[in-house]
Amino acid sequence: MAFTMHSHSGQFCPGHAKDQLEDIIKHAISLGYTTMGLTEHMPRDSLEDLYPEELDDPETSLAALFPRHDAYLHEAQRLQTLYAPQIHILIGFEGEWLRPSYRALISTLSAHPRVDYFIGSLHHINSIPIDYDATYYARAVASAGGTERDAYARYYDQQHEMLQALRPRVVGHFDLVRLLSSDPDRAVRADWPDVWARVARNLAYVASYGGWLECNSSALRKGLPEPYPSREIAEEWLRLGGKFTLSDDSHGIAQVGTNYGRALDYLKSLGVESLWTLRREASAEEGEKARLVEVEAPLEGVKAVVSKW
Repeated sequence: MAFTMHSHSGQFCPGHAKDQLEDIIKHAISLGYTTMGLTEHMPRDSLEDLYPEELDDPETSLAALFPRHDAYLHEAQRLQTLYAPQIHILIGFEGEWLRPSYRALISTLSAHPRVDYFIGSLHHINSIPIDYDATYYARAVASAGGTERDAYARYYDQQHEMLQALRPRVVGHFDLVRLLSSDPDRAVRADWPDVWARVARNLAYVASYGGWLECNSSALRKGLPEPYPSREIAEEWLRLGGKFTLSDDSHGIAQVGTNYGRALDYLKSLGVESLWTLRREASAEEGEKARLVEVEAPLEGVKAVVSKW
């Protein structure tokens, strides 16, 4: 089987994704995906949280976010039913932890009866994007104290806030902070012991409540030599008995399954034998959430599908 637990479409993530959601699902089916988690970005509720491409008409951009999310859930349910004979579709969203006040919004969105799960992600330090471009990353570093060591420490502290508040089933791109850093391959454990202590703390907390880390292959298409998370973090996660799921974090047809071969080789080199995904079992009661069952996917089985691409 092949699958992703993290994906986006241009239909519901305009600005930095492409293609209609249905066309992306059709392509995933053609590749042999058997499960697909739909995780469009959640709506934000403040003008100060808009991205640059949304600032030409900020009031209109902000006003569109919640109706777009509602439209996404409606379309996702339609596609879930339409393509059920061919692919198992999970409906979720990617959380945005810009500040602690987002806890209430994320909790409300995740309580929707058709939402199966959400990705617990951090794209910001002190509400400033860290993965948008070098200028924004530099601003985030400055806001944290001026050094990348400060920024990493603040990132993992704010991630810890998010983890404690939300306890997400899937933690997204755990070490996204390294994407635009001056040394993405830095050995954090050796170079910055105080930062590593934060990394280890966060991993231990996720393991304590049974959350999963995604092996996110998007780091590879963005030029990093390893997926998220890096090897030293992945090794610590496995030492704790943690489970991995698999994500392409695709933002359109062209990115579905991108670099899965390399990501799977990476996992195999770590000694990973199984990945994990979810299966929803429909509730008998209208308006109630479906029950989710954890599904083990042998790594070699996923590789067998991916090797045919």
